[in-house]
Amino acid sequence: MVDYPGVVKPPFRLSMLVYDRRYRSLTIQAVVFILVMLVAGWLVDNTLRNLAIMGKTFSFDFLFRRAGYDIPQQLIPYNSDDTHLRALVVGLLNTLQVSILGCISATVLGVVVGVLRLSSNWLIARLMTVYVEVFRNIPLLLWILVILAIFTEIMPPPNAYRGDNPQAGMLFFDLIAPTNRYTAIPTLGMTNPPGTIALGREGISWAFVAYAVAIIAALTIRYFVLRRAKRLQDETGRRPTTWWINLAILLVPLALLTWHFGLHLIAPVMRGFNFVGGINLSNSFVVLWLALTLYTGAFIAEIVRAGILSVSRGQSEAAAALGLRPGRTMSLVILPQALRVIIPPLISQYLNLTKNSSLAIAVGFMDLRGTLGGTTLNQTGREMECMVLLMGIYLLLSLLISGGMNIFNSRVKLKER
Repeated sequence: MVDYPGVVKPPFRLSMLVYDRRYRSLTIQAVVFILVMLVAGWLVDNTLRNLAIMGKTFSFDFLFRRAGYDIPQQLIPYNSDDTHLRALVVGLLNTLQVSILGCISATVLGVVVGVLRLSSNWLIARLMTVYVEVFRNIPLLLWILVILAIFTEIMPPPNAYRGDNPQAGMLFFDLIAPTNRYTAIPTLGMTNPPGTIALGREGISWAFVAYAVAIIAALTIRYFVLRRAKRLQDETGRRPTTWWINLAILLVPLALLTWHFGLHLIAPVMRGFNFVGGINLSNSFVVLWLALTLYTGAFIAEIVRAGILSVSRGQSEAAAALGLRPGRTMSLVILPQALRVIIPPLISQYLNLTKNSSLAIAVGFMDLRGTLGGTTLNQTGREMECMVLLMGIYLLLSLLISGGMNIFNSRVKLKER
């Protein structure tokens, strides 16, 4: 509403809350908010009354009691004498582990398949189409069970790798050994370990701290190098070459640290009836990670294909006129412009993958759903508290993923002037 000079505003009256447009929207919002709070209060009160009738109280004190059950897959030390809270943390870390690895591998697979679907090679394009249509049109749970059956029934037992004439051969230069019980992979070792920082029962290696500091320092220096290059480009019209500087400030410190600590791979070796020396990943984790990757990768491939098709054909024609090869055109011209279309739906796929990881219960992988929403719930009988915690944690994870990807999206979107 425009205020004209000399016009006297009428005094405020209660009727203006309904009839005056300046206050009506505020009145409606206040009424809706009060109604929502009243409904929420009624639900909470009704829940507490029903719990009281059953002789229960709403409390989270069970988190500090002895858990009494084991978790086969654990990233931090845990045993049955620990509390339910620590079991929750172990399950949460397992969820984060499979979700992060799944997002990375599904993105790589989806980008490759999405680009190949647009290939001029008829056979490759049709094979990628078959992969996308088959995986995205069959429920994820069925794929988990199918892959589990393949690992259980087809993969050889560990003792098949034993002897001078083993019945099965290791993969990737004798570094990986898939079996029907676990998958043996190499681990990292150091000939000159620097020790660890004690943090209770856990510890952080000084080598990890050194690598983290080196990477953070390299990214900081890279920021200033790119900033200087942009300033010179604005002043002179010519941008100095910076790729070798950025590569050197990252690789040189990492190479020196690797040489100093003597970082090397320790391949799994057959000893007796099992592999030792490496890491034996449980097939429940491998099956879940592989199923999430293949299933989500099919959706990401379609997102990437749609993003590429959204870029004007004139962009690729202009790049070809400048002499760029098709591969360079895709990586330097098409994909950077397609990101503004790819990122928003990609966020939804990351959220779906994180939530779909709760299907780990089908293969016996003890994630957040298997610990807090499974064994802890059944042992303590605290259904309401466990469900509230479970929903709250998944909600927090989803909000963090959405927030992080939205920040990245704001960095890559087109800037209007």
